[in-house]
Amino acid sequence: TLDEFGMDDLDGAGRMIIENSRRAMLAEVRKLPSGTWRNAMRFDGYDEPVDLVCALTIGEDGIDVDFSGTSPVCSHGINVPLTYTQAYASFGVRCVVGNTIPNNAGSLAVVRVTAPQGCILNAPRPAAVSARHAIGQMLPDVVLGCLEEPLGGDVPAEGASCLFGPVFLGGRGLIPGSKSEPFVINAFYAGGTGGRPGKDGLDCTAFPSGVRSTPVEITENSAPLVIWQKQYRPGSGGAGEFRGGVGQIMEFAHAGGEAFMVSKMFDRIKHPPRGRQGGEAGKAAKVYVKDGVELRGMGRETIPAGCSMVLETAGGGGRGKPEDRDPEKIEEDREKGLV
Repeated sequence: TLDEFGMDDLDGAGRMIIENSRRAMLAEVRKLPSGTWRNAMRFDGYDEPVDLVCALTIGEDGIDVDFSGTSPVCSHGINVPLTYTQAYASFGVRCVVGNTIPNNAGSLAVVRVTAPQGCILNAPRPAAVSARHAIGQMLPDVVLGCLEEPLGGDVPAEGASCLFGPVFLGGRGLIPGSKSEPFVINAFYAGGTGGRPGKDGLDCTAFPSGVRSTPVEITENSAPLVIWQKQYRPGSGGAGEFRGGVGQIMEFAHAGGEAFMVSKMFDRIKHPPRGRQGGEAGKAAKVYVKDGVELRGMGRETIPAGCSMVLETAGGGGRGKPEDRDPEKIEEDREKGLV
């Protein structure tokens, strides 16, 4: 108790922890070369591509991350509030700089993130931001691209980054002529992460969100849907000394054969995750009606009665030259059906 230690409150201890964390993080930053490094990444966006442009400056007093030059706000809900931008950009830095230091106001104060108001990463009210994760969760990969050179290459390749979060809707009042109970369910699925320093990327694993893919049983027990297929997507991880993690293939249909709708918040369909240091890009994502048309990555569409929707999530980029890959790893991938 506080009485045992002769203390009235924890304010002093808290201040000490925060200040020690700030100093420790600053010490880690000062081990890095000073200068400014730039990176840009292009994503599918809603109606047109989105460019995230980043300049990262390392100095004696910390790290400054500036997103000047980034695309303007969008008329759809993929805009990002500045606070979300600051959180995910600073997370990208903390993944590789001072990641053993406690995460608190002291260590975070050393990383300063700015974006011009009116760009898609600093969307003012009343801009729509409900699907902010579709763009915001790309930020760690953007920042890691800036840090590749000052960290001597010790950063992972790009991964799928965004979650693939379909919202399925159907039933009376939503589908003309439907006789079934109305339903809405929002599931989440992941692609692969990029190849890492000394390791392959993680298969079907969300980064940076950490959200686990929704189990088949949960979806099928929560809505009149059948998932006919859920498997690794062979060959989707980018080739490299350390290959990118593979994505997954899923097939969805209405259990009663009715039409249903899906609102999609998918990216990486036109712009796949890039490799690093000679590694190849991962496979782009795909979404389509089985034996039918390709669907848009974002927006609401109807899957016709008797048809199913197939989602193939993106694989992560490879790291290092493919010819440098350990032959035993190549054979292991073949045995597991990953290539």
